Amino acid sequence: MASFILRRLLVSVLIIIAASFLMYMLVAYSADPLQDLRSSNSPNKTQLIAARVQLLQLDVAPPLRWLLWLGGVAKCLIPFANQCDLGSTISNAKVVDILPQALGSTVQLVTLALVLAILLGVTIGIVTALRQYSGLDNVVTFLSFFLYSLPAFLMAVLLKEFVAIGFNNFLAHPTIPWWVAVIIGVVAGLIWQSLIGGDRRRRLTTFAVATVATAGVLLLMSATNWFLVPGLGPVVMIILVAATVIGTTALIAGLQNRRALIAGGIAGAVAIICYFALQPLFDVSTIGTIVILAIVAILVSLAIGWFVGGYDRGQNMRIAVIVTIVSGFLIIVDRLMQAWPTYFDDTNGRPIATVGSATPGLEGDMWVTGLDTFTHLVLPTIALLLISFASYTRYSRAGMLEVLNQDFIRTARAKGLPERTVIVRHAFRNMLIPLTTLVAFDVGALLGGAIITERVFAIPGMGFLFASGLDRGDLNPVMGYFLVIAVMAILFNFLADLSYAALDPRVRVR
Repeated sequence: MASFILRRLLVSVLIIIAASFLMYMLVAYSADPLQDLRSSNSPNKTQLIAARVQLLQLDVAPPLRWLLWLGGVAKCLIPFANQCDLGSTISNAKVVDILPQALGSTVQLVTLALVLAILLGVTIGIVTALRQYSGLDNVVTFLSFFLYSLPAFLMAVLLKEFVAIGFNNFLAHPTIPWWVAVIIGVVAGLIWQSLIGGDRRRRLTTFAVATVATAGVLLLMSATNWFLVPGLGPVVMIILVAATVIGTTALIAGLQNRRALIAGGIAGAVAIICYFALQPLFDVSTIGTIVILAIVAILVSLAIGWFVGGYDRGQNMRIAVIVTIVSGFLIIVDRLMQAWPTYFDDTNGRPIATVGSATPGLEGDMWVTGLDTFTHLVLPTIALLLISFASYTRYSRAGMLEVLNQDFIRTARAKGLPERTVIVRHAFRNMLIPLTTLVAFDVGALLGGAIITERVFAIPGMGFLFASGLDRGDLNPVMGYFLVIAVMAILFNFLADLSYAALDPRVRVR
């Protein structure tokens, strides 16, 4: 294993060096960093050109300039030397200073989109594989191909028009007509009956319950002015946590496993107690406080699973941790909703932003600024989510269908194992093996920034840095972007290779 890692590292370094030379030459010979000054009418035009030539070393041939740039990159590998030099921009800003800011904006943008795309895509892909050639499968297949082929800029424009502007206009008079609630309820009923499946009676029952429940909730939200003063509240919180306990236990262990149900129930009860007890603390909380509370909650849930676990402690510890994480997420969402009226007033009744990553001059506590970040990133996140979701859905569906037709699945069913065990413990793990390559590729690519999405929404991320550098002929930011992308792509593909051994014991690295 050690020799394999060393070989991969050596090859990766050589690849980065060769690729950086090609990238440097292409940009250096195709772009003119003096173009804006050549067409300038400034009286000191000659002095400005001379200053920029000296700043960017434009009097040195591009191959020699690449060697100088490579020497600056090599200084970044010296620990604690603080001599990293990636050059300067046209505006005389250090690339090592602007690169972390751009990378931070991109990570903030793509993290939630990637996580949601994986969770939703894999889940819906598995469900459609289990409902192969059903109406649900056909509809999801059509939507996946439609979203996958939809241009990113068109997706962004549609989201701006119908989600941001439309929802902001709706908030001026947030009332839902009864016929709109009924239509939405019928659509929700059709979706739920397709997901749950079963015979005709079961489907009709599911459709009726989902339709009535959805329409009733929407009308209740409209009548109580929920869109202006949102919140989950104690009753809804208890219902959601209980549903989380039951759903997690049923999926991982089965409801007949009493120890697993008790472990999840205790974790859910602790979460409900914390929901009431920690409300005063949330008023004065910071990010550090939330992180400490999250660590303590996970440790407590691990302890609950350990002491209740019995002969299968690992399984029950996982259930307790999942219940704790989901419950904690619901608590945070509820607290953010409580800050909505304040943020709504601060944004003059137009909370959903269409450009930028923050509201200039906004002041408030952690919850108000958190809402501001959310409202600025929700549209680009949805744009990236819908595009990535399509590919994950197709890959996971195809992978699950392939695994379900293999001999060991037929053997497991012939031995009398429950279908939940066959799907979750046997098919699901093997389906993830080819998916790791796609995840690794997406992580490396998304960290490079969504160039079109960032330009449309004016988010100063990696993609925006790359595009603006090319527009101005600014070579050093483009090379800084390239360096991050190359390192991330190689790193995550290397981690994908290692994850094969973790997911499939048959894989051995020699």
